Amino acid sequence: MTLMKDHSNSQQPVGIFDSGVGGLSVLRAIQKLLPHENLLYLGDQAHIPYGPRLKAKIRAFAFEITSFLLEQGAKLIVVACNTASAAALVELRQYFPEIPFVGMEPAVKPAAETTQTGKVGVLATPTTFSGDLYASVVERFAKNVMILQDTCPGLVESIEAGEMQGGETRQILEKALDPMLAEGIDTIVMGCTHYPFVIPLIQSITGPGVRIIDPAPAIARQTRRLLDHHHILNLEQIPGKVRYFTTGEIDKFSKLLTVLLGQTGPVEKVFWREILKLGDDLSTHPG
Repeated sequence: MTLMKDHSNSQQPVGIFDSGVGGLSVLRAIQKLLPHENLLYLGDQAHIPYGPRLKAKIRAFAFEITSFLLEQGAKLIVVACNTASAAALVELRQYFPEIPFVGMEPAVKPAAETTQTGKVGVLATPTTFSGDLYASVVERFAKNVMILQDTCPGLVESIEAGEMQGGETRQILEKALDPMLAEGIDTIVMGCTHYPFVIPLIQSITGPGVRIIDPAPAIARQTRRLLDHHHILNLEQIPGKVRYFTTGEIDKFSKLLTVLLGQTGPVEKVFWREILKLGDDLSTHPG
């Protein structure tokens, strides 16, 4: 892996990555809070979805992507993917100790603190639910709360296809949410960065009495705290620029960028070298 260069320059970009376009929900929140920061965004659409994959394979992807973003000059990395955070965040921080990382965790704590019925729904991927981070959050903050979980199979793929309001997407959500609503949940946690893009559809199913927690604003605030703490906050009063990368199809990413964020911009194609042999060997063993 290429070692990072001098990253003390505050004008260097913040690197953000996800398995696809879900992390754009985090990028949107960072742009709103930190409009002067230059950003790099990589969607690993060639390997989406991450959720059903073995953790070691996801870690291999995360290390490859992090190395690439550092080669592009990233001063801080936002792992804007709950699945990748669950599988790789601890190891990334150990391997790149000089780099600040911001990771995702399901917002179970604020949900547990504010629920009135004591029943909370969490929508996330299998890897997120099976990870130590999620288990720790539930153990620490939700001992006295009933947590209802669903992996929403097919939802990430529907969002990647641009189907935010379609009948198939609605069926996936109704299958997940109807049993939770029957149990009396009053709060739903978005445990995957793709899912905030279907919040309007979720609200049409749940009605106004259910609170939906999108973690993206909290991730943006943590990004600002770390940039400030490391004295690398960009103080230039000019709008930041964004470079977009995908390992998938440029046209598909560009269309989703317009649909999801109302933005346009050049998208660069990244061709990954084969995953390191070590990563392939490790990927044959869960965890």
